[in-house]
Amino acid sequence: MNDMPPDRAVRVILASASPRRRELMTLIGIPHEVRPADIDESYLAGESPHAHAERLAREKALAIAATEPEAVTIGSDTIVVIGGKVLGKPRDRDHARSMLRQLSGRTHEVMTGVAVSREGRTVSGVETVRVAFRKLTDPEIDAYIDTGEPMDKAGAYGIQGFGATIVSKVNGDYFAVMGLPLNRLARQLETVGLRYSFGPLVPASDA
Repeated sequence: MNDMPPDRAVRVILASASPRRRELMTLIGIPHEVRPADIDESYLAGESPHAHAERLAREKALAIAATEPEAVTIGSDTIVVIGGKVLGKPRDRDHARSMLRQLSGRTHEVMTGVAVSREGRTVSGVETVRVAFRKLTDPEIDAYIDTGEPMDKAGAYGIQGFGATIVSKVNGDYFAVMGLPLNRLARQLETVGLRYSFGPLVPASDA
């Protein structure tokens, strides 16, 4: 049980509107505020998916840090890649159907960039996970789309919901597929001088 005095806890801001990321921060006991970052998420010329995910995570964290310099800001971005092609969020049902057909019976990569900014220092990285889908029939794909779950998620699926039944294997950090690699995040927090002790964050110097 964490009994850290609240006046020693560090203020944390999650620069994301994702309910999954909020749930994961709560899961590991870090009190936080939510302040979505408004940035341009377009690809740069010649930018790789890995570089794109990391850059967007950093830009999200830095956008909020610029107005909240006393806080710790966390940014994250998740993309789905198959055969070198990036699958974003579906535009409509037909787009979601096309994505799920591409993923059916195949293995793809989920890349989640995460960045932590504190007192002028920012650390970032990307967690890459290989995810395999079982073979899906068209009626199954349509039924899954009917749930509404695919429509706001990269790759048109959510592993933490109904999509758990179409994933046959995960090789890597499950939480990165949800949208926030918790192990990597904890190490990044330590790098910027914070101590995570299964609850609110405090400066390592207070330990």
